[in-house]
Parts: sequence; C-alpha cells; structure tokens
Amino acid sequence: MELIILFISWHEIFILLLAVLLLFGSKKIPELARGLGKGMREFRKATEDIKKEINEGSKDIRKDIDDIKKDIS
Repeated sequence: MELIILFISWHEIFILLLAVLLLFGSKKIPELARGLGKGMREFRKATEDIKKEINEGSKDIRKDIDDIKKDIS
C-alpha cells in the first residue's frame, strides 16, 4: 500500500478527492468513511484470528514432534 502512495502526486489525490465529493456528496462521505473503517477493523480482526489459529496449530505440532523425539530416544 505504501508503494502505491509514493507514486501518486498531490495533484492526483486532489482530483480523486474532488471526484469522490462530486459523486457521493458531502453527506455520504462520512458514512462511506465509517463503512471503510468498519471493514478495515473486521479485516484486521480476521487476520489476527487466523494468526492465532496458526500459532496454536504450530504449538500442537511442536508438542507432537517433541513427544516423538522422546519416544525415539
């Protein structure tokens, strides 16, 4: 995301903001921003949940591997 922002000049950002304002109007922009914020929060929560599941799964696998190593030795 940061790389994309680096290649956009302030002129282009201004034109995009102006187009959004003209398309949606000043009353709809706060609603759109809230919806975007909620979507980003849900996405972050989902990624954190996935990370937790992966970490828990790797702990179980490590425990199984340690048990197998003990049985072998």
